[in-house]
Amino acid sequence: MEYGVKLEIFEGPMDLLLHLIQKDDLDIYDIPISKITSEYLAYLNLMKEMNLEIAGDFLIMAATLMRIKSKMLLPQHENEDEEELNDPRDEITKRLLEYKKFKEASKVLKNNLEKQKDVFFRKTQPEFTAEDFGVDVSLFDLMDAFRKVLEKAKKGSKEIIKEEFTIEEKIRIIFSLLEGKKFVSFYSIFLKDESRYSIIITFLALLELIKIGQIYVRQNETFSEIRIYRRTQINADSNADKR
Repeated sequence: MEYGVKLEIFEGPMDLLLHLIQKDDLDIYDIPISKITSEYLAYLNLMKEMNLEIAGDFLIMAATLMRIKSKMLLPQHENEDEEELNDPRDEITKRLLEYKKFKEASKVLKNNLEKQKDVFFRKTQPEFTAEDFGVDVSLFDLMDAFRKVLEKAKKGSKEIIKEEFTIEEKIRIIFSLLEGKKFVSFYSIFLKDESRYSIIITFLALLELIKIGQIYVRQNETFSEIRIYRRTQINADSNADKR
């Protein structure tokens, strides 16, 4: 089904691989390549269903994982060269370790920038700041939660034409849920007994709001409850304090 909107992925294939490794608490030096490949492809299929723009890098990584998986399945012989006896996973492990270092360094720089932004020269502080919201939520954290919503949706329910919401309508609904509140739970933006079509449109509306900077999505800690905050609320509190 065509959903009438296309959004770009704002994280890359290395982010997805690191997410899968951290989510399942896997050893980066001993990656279960068959499991990782299957889960990686499942994410790509979900992205395609939501009509997200999948960059070529995602497809290249998928091909790389399948090639490594096929090498792992081949029998190794004693007379093979030493180079050929190397673990095929070394290629991806090295890239993941380098990328992980880069991500950690960029996170430190971002945290320092956030702290500087929250320095005020008056004694009165805003009621809350972006830093109070905990850790950032990645696209793939959101997709994990979204898959749970889809799994709970009624299977085999008929798609009713009158339920064809637009992204704009869903954005208004999300804003109305945030009205007068500091935050709402991720799961609360999905209405009870929604069709699969409506659920996907709601999720796409959320991604659009994140992309254009209208909302923050945070967790108190990794893999905990996902909360949605409206950015304008943060700015309003900060501006009121400065006055």
